[in-house]
Amino acid sequence: MKKVTKAVFPAAGMGTRFLPATKANPKEMLPIVDKPLIQYAAEEAVAAGITDLIFIIGRTKRAIADHFDKAYELEVELETRGKLKALQDLRDMLPSHVNCIYIRQAEALGLGHAVQCAQSAVNDEPFVVILADDLIDAEPGVVKQMCDVYDYYQCSVVGVQEVAPEETASYGIVACDPMAERISRVTRIVEKPKPADAPSNLGVVGRYVLTPRIFDHLKRIERGAGGELQLTDAIQSMLQEQQVLAYAYQGTRYDCGSKVGYLEATVEYAMKHPEVAEEFTAYLKNRFCGPCDRP
Repeated sequence: MKKVTKAVFPAAGMGTRFLPATKANPKEMLPIVDKPLIQYAAEEAVAAGITDLIFIIGRTKRAIADHFDKAYELEVELETRGKLKALQDLRDMLPSHVNCIYIRQAEALGLGHAVQCAQSAVNDEPFVVILADDLIDAEPGVVKQMCDVYDYYQCSVVGVQEVAPEETASYGIVACDPMAERISRVTRIVEKPKPADAPSNLGVVGRYVLTPRIFDHLKRIERGAGGELQLTDAIQSMLQEQQVLAYAYQGTRYDCGSKVGYLEATVEYAMKHPEVAEEFTAYLKNRFCGPCDRP
């Protein structure tokens, strides 16, 4: 029985919904309080026992590699100024046993293509796919929850949540048969169907545990929705030979690929941040619950 020790982070998209902020800065580097989205995703993976982090990046995404690299000059500066806590936080960003691998996706051809780019690093092993702009507040983390499901059933698992019927065109949607608490067997998966064509209201979010067999199916599929190679289509193809489970994760998801979701996450994480929670919460109470004659 193979344990899941590798995680793939597709991060070569253009982030057009956040322009001009993402013109020169990857959307995965947008901060929630004081940590970028990609770091939250990496920490979630490490907490689940992942030891190899595989980042699929584009030509403008060097900031991600720089973020996880050692910054000698910055460390010397912090030590000289006596900012030892900040220095320790910087050094502890990832444990020393965790390996970072960066793979260039020359052309952004969809999530399926991004995952396909990771094949040489994944080899013949099960792996996780994490979309950093789906920030999920959960304890334990959703990757840990899903890896536990994989360990028991030894098959691919997709994270799902209920979505509003009018929002199905923004998700991969699954049809499934219940098996156990929070776990169902996927019978069909469709990428971004219109509400009238959706097989259910269970949408796939940015967490997957996949067997290496997915790479064979990624090679077979043709371009789908949006003219891209869709991971959803490869999973549908894989259903013909392997079981795939849908897992209704425990946690609160913030769609940080949208401006509203990003702002919601910023507020919620700030309200529990050890350094700013008290002051920021007091500001919110004063701003929204203060005197009615406040300008």
